[in-house]
Amino acid sequence: MNLKPIHQIFALCVCLSLQTAAHAEDVFTLKTIGMELARDIASETVLACRKQGYAVSAVVVDRNAILKAALRDDLASRFTLQIAEEKANMAIMSGINSGEFRSSREDIRNELNHIDGLIVMQGGVIISAGGVRIGAVGVSGAPGGDRDEACALKALDRLIERLEFAD
Repeated sequence: MNLKPIHQIFALCVCLSLQTAAHAEDVFTLKTIGMELARDIASETVLACRKQGYAVSAVVVDRNAILKAALRDDLASRFTLQIAEEKANMAIMSGINSGEFRSSREDIRNELNHIDGLIVMQGGVIISAGGVRIGAVGVSGAPGGDRDEACALKALDRLIERLEFAD
């Protein structure tokens, strides 16, 4: 089989591109939440609950469940920080809001509550930016997880432009 020089160059380019594609997963870029946005989400969440008369803690974790920001309102119990972080971690672990996970997986809820760093309670909300999950916020201290979650959702709604137009 005798290939013309142009065909040889084309075949070489195809082989090189296939080799590059085979190694493309070795290094990749991920989006995650930055400190300033995490701080602002935690602050807006605490303020949203305060307006409702609730003293809460809000904890923001990144896409790997690493703590980025934590705020405890003046009158919130110290335990609310731990519970809020564990709710955020549950959202990261499940990939959905913690209340939604709680409702859909009653069969394993008790077992998951024995894992360090997780609690299956409503109040952990996924944070997405530009369609990509970048973290989660957990809230604790309001009288019920539904109210905790509502405060987080209000905060995310207030910051929607920063989340929708994130690079």
